Amino acid sequence: MTTIDADGHLEFGIFLAPFHPVGQNPTLALERDLQLIEHLDALGFDEAWIGEHHSAGFEIIASPEVFIAAAAQRTRRIRLGTGVSSLPYHHPFVLADRIVLLDHLTRGRVMFGVGPGALPSDAFMMGIDPATQRDRMEESLEAILALLRGEIVSRETDWFRLVQARLQLRPYQRPFPEVAVAAQVSPSGPRLAGKLGCSLLSLGATTEGGFDVLGAHWQVMEERAEAFSTTVDRNKWRLVGPMHIADTKEQAIADVAFGLADWVDYFQRVAALPIAPITDNFESLVDALNASGIAVIGTVEDAIAQIERLQAQSGGFGTYLCMGHEWADTDATRHSYELIARYVAPRFQASAESLTASRDWAAENRAEFIGAAGAAVMSAIQRHQEERAQRGTAAAGPKGAGQSGEQVEQVEQVGPQGPTGPEGPAEAAPAQPGEKAAGGV
Repeated sequence: MTTIDADGHLEFGIFLAPFHPVGQNPTLALERDLQLIEHLDALGFDEAWIGEHHSAGFEIIASPEVFIAAAAQRTRRIRLGTGVSSLPYHHPFVLADRIVLLDHLTRGRVMFGVGPGALPSDAFMMGIDPATQRDRMEESLEAILALLRGEIVSRETDWFRLVQARLQLRPYQRPFPEVAVAAQVSPSGPRLAGKLGCSLLSLGATTEGGFDVLGAHWQVMEERAEAFSTTVDRNKWRLVGPMHIADTKEQAIADVAFGLADWVDYFQRVAALPIAPITDNFESLVDALNASGIAVIGTVEDAIAQIERLQAQSGGFGTYLCMGHEWADTDATRHSYELIARYVAPRFQASAESLTASRDWAAENRAEFIGAAGAAVMSAIQRHQEERAQRGTAAAGPKGAGQSGEQVEQVEQVGPQGPTGPEGPAEAAPAQPGEKAAGGV
């Protein structure tokens, strides 16, 4: 078993389920999602993970693979992952084949996130017993990894069958795209990830139950990796949490009046995940979310404190994923991500420290630098004056060497404006009609 510790360079991304309140145009909502990913790509965010859901009205992307294919055409460098593909809903061969195709279409920017399926209503419509979903996820993932490795796979379960199955198209990435397993509170996610040597995607990292088990989850990863001789890497561990920040805390609170209540209502009444007390008082709701650590509604400093809190609790991870939401309108949402890119990310990437150190060093030594620079300027002026004096002497020469002293004096009196006399420049004769003045164009 090999454990790779976090290297201290934190990456940033988005986990986009997405969450769109009902009653609005879904086509425009999906377009906003695509434009948001374009915006994040331009800001330098590293990753975007796209969800799969089939019911309940808010999370309206049914195929993360199709969405990623569209987003890949609009972006340049951001990596794009399924967040997550619900393995019990798909035949493993067909899903593996689609991921490999997507790997080529994105030129190796795709990541493959997997899970058992989140919404009970999705499983109900497909006739899948929720008690079987985690076992099915493990069976499917083992088959998919074998296919991605290029193996010929024959296996049969109570819900799928593979007969000498092989992928005709090899992955673009070598050996294949990164595979991450979703985790909430139960140990099933880290158990499977550690066993198969996959990455971990902690979706509920800031919830009360999810936060409490972060350290325990990584311990499970290491124990399973040791038992199955695999490698686990903290740099490939993603933690997900919601936040909205603005230039002031008051502005952030005003921003989220746009849609926070709808988001909380969805989790309380539909997704069956009570993440905040039921209250009609908006200020109490904001205070409760901030106080519990579930969310950040505040400033750059609040966002930094939240991430430092997660680092301390987890022991180190590789990427912080902002949970996508529509708490604020489009402009305020984009500004929040810009603040994260400009001020939060540099604190965890050491990208601004050298600039600050260079500024401070220059300021501390300013007197010495300015003194040296001033001396150099005066030296240049002195050299220039000396050279002019030398040229003047050379031009005059000794009397009698080719011209008289009177002739030399006459030459010296001819300047760029013409001949000069004792009273200054000679006055030009006025121009006659039809003639140009002396020196005119």
